[in-house]
Amino acid sequence: MQTNFTPEQLADPRIARANKILRTCVHCGFCTATCPTYVTLGDELDSPRGRIYLIKDMLESGRPADEKTVLHIDRCLSCLACMTTCPSGVDYMHLIDEARAHVEETWRRPLMDRLLRWTLARIVPHPGRFRLSLLAARLGKPFRRLLPDRRLRAMLEMAPPRLPKPSPVDRPQVFPAEGERRMRVALMTGCAQRALDPAINEATVRLLTRLGAEVVIPVGQGCCGALTHHMGRTGESHASAARNIRAFLAADAEEPLDAIVINASGCGTTVKDYGVMFEHDPELAEDAAKVAGLAKDVSEIVARLDLPEGVAPPMRVLYHAACSLQHGQKIRELPKKLLRRVGFEVVEPKESHLCCGSAGTYNLLQPEISARLKARKVRNIEAKSPDVVATGNIGCLVQIASGTGIPVVHTVELLDWATGGPKPENIANAGNAA
Repeated sequence: MQTNFTPEQLADPRIARANKILRTCVHCGFCTATCPTYVTLGDELDSPRGRIYLIKDMLESGRPADEKTVLHIDRCLSCLACMTTCPSGVDYMHLIDEARAHVEETWRRPLMDRLLRWTLARIVPHPGRFRLSLLAARLGKPFRRLLPDRRLRAMLEMAPPRLPKPSPVDRPQVFPAEGERRMRVALMTGCAQRALDPAINEATVRLLTRLGAEVVIPVGQGCCGALTHHMGRTGESHASAARNIRAFLAADAEEPLDAIVINASGCGTTVKDYGVMFEHDPELAEDAAKVAGLAKDVSEIVARLDLPEGVAPPMRVLYHAACSLQHGQKIRELPKKLLRRVGFEVVEPKESHLCCGSAGTYNLLQPEISARLKARKVRNIEAKSPDVVATGNIGCLVQIASGTGIPVVHTVELLDWATGGPKPENIANAGNAA
């Protein structure tokens, strides 16, 4: 793609990166076939190629964002399926990030949009606040149909029927390895996941220590910054990321870490990108790159340990590949191999490349499109008649579970159960309900 940025514009590292990405695109349109919003809406401007044209025009002209551009950029899920499909290697992830930051800097949203985004940014990244908001939402849920804004109704609908208690596992501490220590890792405990499903971190700690890893819960860690990053709130997302960088490096300074384990793939994609986020920051560039290099999805670490074979109960597991794992981190086969190794029968749904519609806060900010994607995903899942659905991301877990009666669990919960841990609560509860 030909671009016409001025030398003055290209002096800005952000614009220079966007220019490089734009010039990689050859307009082929392969991305349209795997873009969830294009497949759902059929609008060229809701495809990666269409958004690239809008972003090019906006950045090249140096003008503020306008209503039309914002509409189509907001509809992007950042699922990154287009990057898996693209034969030219267009770095769409960093281009859409730059577009969102430009929108946030130059576009004044309607009052309700500003309030909703401000509320989400102030609540979801903080487990305590998020817990309180979910409790309040449970009280308001019976009255959700009275609310005029579909997004407000979606926020109330998100409230689970039962909210688990906070887990002591999430407090700063060290869990020693069982038997000989094979590695020392830090666990990112996350934010929303701690409120919605703390059993995932508990299963992660049990599994890793059972397999010989010492697990450190560092002091001072928090939200990875993904939520605010994808809303274009760069200052807030970088502040969250900087806090984590310092927390993990402090744990590494006590005794070197072999890895930083992340069991929410949306967080993992962001932490692995810390090096790029801070590459022009003279104070944090080196530290950010080190943390990004240490960051691993939990499946990558389990694969390096001695996972037992053929010990799982007989069960048909449908593996849902979270977009942030299969497209963002390019981890596609490993979770399935681990599940098969311990003895589960593993199947996949039709259109496994398509997003379920969760995408961070997308299901709250774009509830209509999200609901259509969820219904499509659930139809494809239920067509395989699985006993359980496994996934590697809390957002996908909550989204899919809200649309089906099939129990949905994290992959690590099944691996933990197969190697001596308790039966995952979502499976046990489903059995009791039956």
